[in-house]
Amino acid sequence: MECNYSKNKFFLVLALLNMAATLVKGQGTRVGFYSTSCPLVESIVSSTVQSHLQSDPSLGPAILRMHFHDCFVHGCDASILINGPDTEKTAPPNLGVRGYEVIDDAKAQVEATCPGVVSCADILALAARDAVFLAKGQKWDVPTGRRDGKVSLASDADNLPAFTDSIEELKRKFAAFGLNARDLVTLVGKWLPLFRFPYIPGTRDCAKGPQGLYPSNGKFSL
Repeated sequence: MECNYSKNKFFLVLALLNMAATLVKGQGTRVGFYSTSCPLVESIVSSTVQSHLQSDPSLGPAILRMHFHDCFVHGCDASILINGPDTEKTAPPNLGVRGYEVIDDAKAQVEATCPGVVSCADILALAARDAVFLAKGQKWDVPTGRRDGKVSLASDADNLPAFTDSIEELKRKFAAFGLNARDLVTLVGKWLPLFRFPYIPGTRDCAKGPQGLYPSNGKFSL
């Protein structure tokens, strides 16, 4: 697989996953949902993300990962942001997720301008898009109008991709979102050496990977 394809398709697939998840939930999202009720929301979120990334550029991929993990569990409803015991945030796959302070900051600034109007789910979706763009990636129009989830259970995060999953299990999880094996490689390509199938050249130095990778010829067949 060529690196250019992986880089470009990564952002496209995440956008498609984002839209697919919200459409399945029937929330009636559309581009420009806040054009009259909170017209400055996108610029506020963008400037907030930019400020944080200037201090810590590693927050860019962290925010993108947070959005991906949120969308993979019952759609993009910001349920990963809910605090409390046994919430999604406490689930093992989410323990390494970070960047919550960026979303909290953006939410506070949006609330100061448009109190009670913009959902946390939309702020997270916009922040993920801006994080990609500020890292010189692609930019896409984000449909807004999501409603925030009210339920967050750690057990619901069991469907997140895990390094203990077999390739067939990973394919099954992604197929539930209408995504194929190529989308799987694109979305989790950076972490593929952690999964239980052959190493894919170009994703990571194999010497830095974990012990016990299956012997292979260095190829992965899609």
